[in-house]
Amino acid sequence: MTDTALGPIARAGAGLAAPPRVSFEFSPPKTEEAEVALWEAIGRLAPLHPAFVSVTYGAGGSTRDRTHRTVSRLLAETDLSPAAHLTCVDASRAEVDEVIHDYWEAGVRHIVALRGDPPGQIGGVYVPRPDGYLNATELTAGIRAIGPFEVSVSLYPQTHPESGSIDHDIDVLKAKIDAGATRAITQFFYEVDGFLRFMDRVRKAGVTIPISPGIMPVSNFKGLKRMAGPVGIPLPGWLGALFEGLDKDPETRRMIAAGVAAEMCVKLAEEGYSDFHFYTLNRADLVYAICRILGLRERTEAGGQG
Repeated sequence: MTDTALGPIARAGAGLAAPPRVSFEFSPPKTEEAEVALWEAIGRLAPLHPAFVSVTYGAGGSTRDRTHRTVSRLLAETDLSPAAHLTCVDASRAEVDEVIHDYWEAGVRHIVALRGDPPGQIGGVYVPRPDGYLNATELTAGIRAIGPFEVSVSLYPQTHPESGSIDHDIDVLKAKIDAGATRAITQFFYEVDGFLRFMDRVRKAGVTIPISPGIMPVSNFKGLKRMAGPVGIPLPGWLGALFEGLDKDPETRRMIAAGVAAEMCVKLAEEGYSDFHFYTLNRADLVYAICRILGLRERTEAGGQG
């Protein structure tokens, strides 16, 4: 059998041009049990040497202290480069600026700047505070005014639910770049061809900053629909069909989730994409397997691969 007859995962095993750069997103834990699970996940993924790891920030700053503690521990106990999420929802400019200063003092040099969702209303109506930052563009400018942070911003690989067109979304991205954004991370998606068409339009519009596809290997399809629906992320019919009838079979769902995400990543790598941002949901197993398929290996202390 020739290599051209192999599927995407087998082709990856035969050797991609080079292993990609990866980054991982984690969420600050709410309980002691969740804290243990988080750090187990970090411990499993850290040897893959991600470019950075991001830590989410709850709606309305609801996880501010937990986010800060998690970022501080990453700085103190690991060699990882943390990127702290920050939103402008339900907070004054002074309060947000205080957080930015605190991050700088703690040694954080990378912030993920997001407008954010209203507290408890994912996909709800956003109402800016009169004394707050209006949106992620203003927040990006505010961050860069305080320090020379690297600033990542979000990007929908389909029309934003509050936007009228892709062209408008691209204009917003350009405004964020003008404000100081240095990288974009896309929302998760499952339609690779649609993503590629979208990126063609973004690049033709003159956007040159690095853009990392956001990959979410989710084995709970019902939970995925709850996440995707309010923010307008389309889920293709074939994806639902793969999980049909598997409500009581989590192990099979996990294998399918890993296969789907790995195939997406390999196809994107073959299209020239070399940066991937994984939404881990504080679990390492699926993400580790996908990274392995992409050619990433743990590095030994001597600098080689294990």
